[in-house]
Amino acid sequence: MEPKVVIDNSIVMSWCFEDEANQYADQVLASLEYIGSLVPFIWSLEVGNVLSVAERKGRLKRADSFRFLNLLSELPITIEQENPERLMREIYILATEAQLSTYDASYLHLAMRKGLALATLDKALIKAASNMSIPLFEKI
Repeated sequence: MEPKVVIDNSIVMSWCFEDEANQYADQVLASLEYIGSLVPFIWSLEVGNVLSVAERKGRLKRADSFRFLNLLSELPITIEQENPERLMREIYILATEAQLSTYDASYLHLAMRKGLALATLDKALIKAASNMSIPLFEKI
């Protein structure tokens, strides 16, 4: 299945934490079976970082993290295999122009390059996508 949406880590991690659950992220999750998704190379590191910090703060147990990682591995999420060195300059420029972190800019850049909608809960990323005419995910 060819992915139709880029999902950022704010969406994915809302699936992990009950107190961050919301209808929009649930709609993205429910739609993945039909539309597939794409994430930049940085995504797996971001997921791991959030889980490890949550464990250190006592918000999750290690077993919870592994259970969540196993669930993620069953979803139609494709990790981009693009060479990050080639993209470094482009993502840096986009981040400075859009006033985003390079992490957030990597999602925006991927959506731009692939012509895909972006699913995010991040207000700055939503604003940047809007300013650049990148469509946001809407329930399909």
